[in-house]
Amino acid sequence: MKSVLLLGASGLLSGAAREAFLAAGHYVSVVSRGSRPLPPHPRLNPLIADRRDAASLEAVLAGKKFDFACDFLAYDGDDVSRLFAVPGFSPGRFAMISSGQVYLVTEGTTPPFREADSEAPLMPAPPEGTRDRREWDYGMGKRAAEATLRLEASALGFPALALRLPVVQGEDDGSSRLWAWLERMKDGGPVLLPDGGTQPVRFVYAGDAAAALLRLAEMKDWPAAPALNLSQPEDIPLKEFLELAASVAGLRPRFVPVAGEALAAAGLADACAPYWGRWCSRLDPAAAFALGLAARGPREYLPSVVRAHLDAPPASSHPGYAGRAAELALAAKMLE
Repeated sequence: MKSVLLLGASGLLSGAAREAFLAAGHYVSVVSRGSRPLPPHPRLNPLIADRRDAASLEAVLAGKKFDFACDFLAYDGDDVSRLFAVPGFSPGRFAMISSGQVYLVTEGTTPPFREADSEAPLMPAPPEGTRDRREWDYGMGKRAAEATLRLEASALGFPALALRLPVVQGEDDGSSRLWAWLERMKDGGPVLLPDGGTQPVRFVYAGDAAAALLRLAEMKDWPAAPALNLSQPEDIPLKEFLELAASVAGLRPRFVPVAGEALAAAGLADACAPYWGRWCSRLDPAAAFALGLAARGPREYLPSVVRAHLDAPPASSHPGYAGRAAELALAAKMLE
C-alpha cells in the first residue's frame, strides 16, 4: 500500500484516479476546495485548500511525504512552482496531467503527434479575444507547466513526468461535449456535421488514464522520458464516432454535411460541433504502450459512457445548444 496525493479530486479524470487508487488498496489524500463532497472511504483523506493559494497549500501539505502524487490542476509554471515551494513537501514520484494542446501551438508538425514534436517551432500568438487565442493560451500554459516541472523536479531530486492527454471521455464528463451531440440527436432535428464528419479524432477514456497513473505509481522503474502521450491507438472519423454513440443510444440522427467555411459564416464554427477543428489533438501513444500503459478504443468504452449520459443527463445544455435555431436554419438551407 502506498501513500498517494491527488491534487484535484472530483473531476472527470481525478475522480476516476481517486477510485482506482482506493480500489487498489492505497491510502489517498486529495487536495480540493471542498465544493463537491467526496464519497466517504476509510483510506481517503480530504484536504481542503485552494490550489492557487500558496498559504492554503502550505497549510495542508507542509512537511507531508508521499510515495506518488498526481497534479490534475496545474495550468502554468506558477502553479508548479507554488506547489514545490511548500516547505518539507515530498511528493515521491510525481505525474502532472498535461495536454495534447502542447503540440497544437507549434508549426510544421503532423498528427498523430509524438513526444518529440513538442520541440517544433511555436506558432505566432492569435489575436486577443478569439477562441484561437484562448486555446493557444491554454497550450502555452501547459508547456510552461511542463518546463517548470522538469527544472524543479530535477533540482529537488524526485522523478517527474508530464502525461499528455487528448480530449478525455468518461461517464462523469462535466464538459457536456458528448452531451452536445447526444442532445441534438435526441431532439429529432437535423444535426450539422462539419466537413461531413471526415476529421479523424482520438480520445482517451478516463478509466484508462486512471489505470495508467496507477501503473506509474506501482511500476518498478520510472520512465526516463520527461513526457508521455496516452491516447486510444487509432484514429476514427468523427462521423463514425458519433454513429457509434447514436447506436448505443438507440438514435437515428439525420446528419447534414456542412463545410467549415459555412459554419464560420453563420457564426457557428466555435459552438455547434465539439471535437471538430484544429484544437482537437491526436496523439501517438506508442512510447507509453511500450512501457505497459494502455488505452482502449471507443467501441470498448463508449457504450458505458453514452448510457451514463442518458441515465443522468447534465442539468443544463452545452453552451453551444443556445444556437440550435440557427443550426436548424442552416441545415434547412443545405437541404434545399
